[in-house]
Amino acid sequence: MEPANRKLIRPSLNEIKDQRNRKDGPKKSSPPDQTNAENFYYLKQMQSKTPMAIVLKDGETLKGVIEWYDKGCLKVNREGEPNLLVFKSNIKYMYKA
Repeated sequence: MEPANRKLIRPSLNEIKDQRNRKDGPKKSSPPDQTNAENFYYLKQMQSKTPMAIVLKDGETLKGVIEWYDKGCLKVNREGEPNLLVFKSNIKYMYKA
């Protein structure tokens, strides 16, 4: 049996150059500055009056319901304790209590 005549298949240099030029052509648009995911999350928790636990950067944990929010802070209603205005910059993380 004779070995089959095999031909190495590889792209020519011109094909590679064409592919590179196509990649450089149209640029991808940048992602949007705001996805509104944060707003959606706060609205959902406010409407359902979900009890939340908010952990601050210093380790203190606050428990209550989010009454309202804006760009820089949250108002947290707490039962049996004073309501608080918490700056978002001081929040480490939060979760549903």
